Amino acid sequence: MTSMQFNTFDAFEDAGDGARSGEEKVHVRVQQRNGRKCITTVAGLADDLDIKRICKAFKKNFSCNGAVQKDEESGEVIQLSGDQRTNVKDFLVDQEISAPDSVVLHGF
Repeated sequence: MTSMQFNTFDAFEDAGDGARSGEEKVHVRVQQRNGRKCITTVAGLADDLDIKRICKAFKKNFSCNGAVQKDEESGEVIQLSGDQRTNVKDFLVDQEISAPDSVVLHGF
């Protein structure tokens, strides 16, 4: 009998705990409110960053309202009104706040 060698490709290897190479992932989520309204949340930004200043830049560049909320699990979370997922990712990459592969978009 011949031995069959199966492919050892792991489709879920990039969905690990996010602790590879010491870099945390930034999670950008959208949450449905009532009707057509939604909220974008940005969690997982580094602790040494000025979160309030980043929130202020988001509000000015995207013409939306926003706030910084404290969370037990995620630390400080930025909340923005509207679906701003792609805008947030583009901003974080353009300003070199985080790498393109470390920003994860969730929702819809």
